[in-house]
Amino acid sequence: MYIWNPWHGCIKKSEGCAHCYMYRRDESVGRDPSAIDRTSSFRQPIAKDRNGSYKWQSGTVYSCMTSDFFIEEADVWRADAWEIIRERRDLDFVVITKRPERFYVSLPSDFGDGYPNFTLCVTCENQKRADERLPILLSLPVARREVIHEPMLERIDIRRYLEAGLISRVTCGGESGDGARICDYEWILDTRNQCMENGVAFTFKQTGAHFRKDGRVYSVPRSQQLRQAAKAGIDLF
Repeated sequence: MYIWNPWHGCIKKSEGCAHCYMYRRDESVGRDPSAIDRTSSFRQPIAKDRNGSYKWQSGTVYSCMTSDFFIEEADVWRADAWEIIRERRDLDFVVITKRPERFYVSLPSDFGDGYPNFTLCVTCENQKRADERLPILLSLPVARREVIHEPMLERIDIRRYLEAGLISRVTCGGESGDGARICDYEWILDTRNQCMENGVAFTFKQTGAHFRKDGRVYSVPRSQQLRQAAKAGIDLF
């Protein structure tokens, strides 16, 4: 697994952005997190060693984790980023976005029904954003579609979108860091049931800092949030 951040910095988009980890980190070192800049890692996926082989071997590349791939301020660089994705067909690029409505900006002319090595994940932190973004996701010409409820802020019904048979996975997780909002285990289980009904893979990624189960709210240390989610053993593959 690789992390590729061709640009850095983001503009808060919706409710899930309130306590963004990137904002916390940048502000802690005196950087403006809303300043979007191309990074020195832009060409990292196609970097080669002295023998002319790619330094990155086959694997999954989580892309733009400190920004949004479709943010307006990155329009000038996106065509070049698509060129890198096209060149490295042996890498599986995963893009997580809150801006699916901007998908067609700078889209390559040969994209067709989607590059086979590209997965588009849309974040839906609540029902409002699910109903706003998932119809767009279903309409886009991509080979693989996923949904992420993180931070999950309420119970979310996406059955009608899963029934289309176009979404391959749903991932749920709570919120971490200062000001983290509560994530309820019942919301997680409800989404899992929706996935089970429609034969969709499901991942419970993390509990978040404040996790409610059976009416009791637990404060979960950051080091335990992934582990406690894994211990629940409720993932579907």
